Formats: sequence, C-alpha cells, structure tokens
Amino acid sequence: MTRFSDLVRPAAGTALISEWHTGTAERSLAAADAVMMEERAAARTPTGRLAQHVFLSTDGRGLLFYAQWTSDEDHLAWARAHRTGTVSRIDTLVPGVERPGPVRTRLADSVVHDAERPTGLFVVTTLAAEAAEAAVAPAPGLLAAHVHLTSDGEQVKVVAEWADIAAHKAAAREKADCRRYTLLRAFDDNRR
Repeated sequence: MTRFSDLVRPAAGTALISEWHTGTAERSLAAADAVMMEERAAARTPTGRLAQHVFLSTDGRGLLFYAQWTSDEDHLAWARAHRTGTVSRIDTLVPGVERPGPVRTRLADSVVHDAERPTGLFVVTTLAAEAAEAAVAPAPGLLAAHVHLTSDGEQVKVVAEWADIAAHKAAAREKADCRRYTLLRAFDDNRR
C-alpha cells in the first residue's frame, strides 16, 4: 500500500482535509466515481491544485479527501468559480451526500517510526494542538504520523499510518473523533 509520504507535495502551501458522509459503501464508491468523472470531464487541472487523494472509510460509510494546493487563495479562486457546479453534478449522481466542509491545514510535522513496512490503514484524528506530541509517540504497529495544523492554530489533524486495524485497536488510541481509512484513488495534478 502507498505510504503517506508518497502523497505529500513539497510545494503545497495548504492541505484541505474534507470528509463526506455517504451512508453506505455503495454510495461511497459511487461518489468517488462521480468525482473521478468530474476530474476526467474537466478541460484542465485547477490552477494551483497539486494533488487530490480519496480515502474510503473502513466501514464504507464515508470518504476523506486530502487535497494539496499551492495556496488558500488558489483554492478559493477555484471554489468561487467552479465548486457549485462540480458539487451539483456529483449530487445529481449521488444525492444526499453530507459535506461538513474542508478543514484548511498545513503539514507541520511528520514522524516516521518504520519506513519499511507497508501501510495497511490510515487513521485520521482531530486533537487540540497541544495534544499532537502524544499522537506521534511510538506504538507497536504505528508506522508514521503526519501532523497537520489547522489555519486557526488551535487544532491538529493527525494522519497516522498503521500496519493494520488490529495494531491500531491494540494501541487503545480509539477516540470518537478518530476515523479509519484506506487509500481509494489518487489524482496527481503535478509532481512539484
């Protein structure tokens, strides 16, 4: 499986983390396919977007989008011009998707404990900024942790790579705001 470091684009000035709640695995896959159709239908890559990766929740009931842009301004310019039409076309194909909205972050730190083993699971946790250190502490089966600071500086989104679900469960890091994912699709716009 792909390691998170393979997905990171050094030129990214911002990373948007967005959850979509679909309700079922079938709807999640249909929504991911609709996004892929939008990507193919677009005449060109949005200016400033470097990559977008789609993760499927392990329970199948949702998607996580991790989009890297050169800046917030580039993303906002695209959103003003194209977001409504894009979302409308996706909603026509898969109505009722709940989108709480993207969280603007920047990758602040990456701690790699094991660079050799393949990632079996990505776990995304939202924490107070001062709790980030505990989230990256070594644990059996924790391969790496990538800390994303929110734009207000008060919270972090930690994308942790685990060997598998069993290792994550054994580490007792289960929290209400913790979600498990596998990588479903990756759109590389630019290898900067």
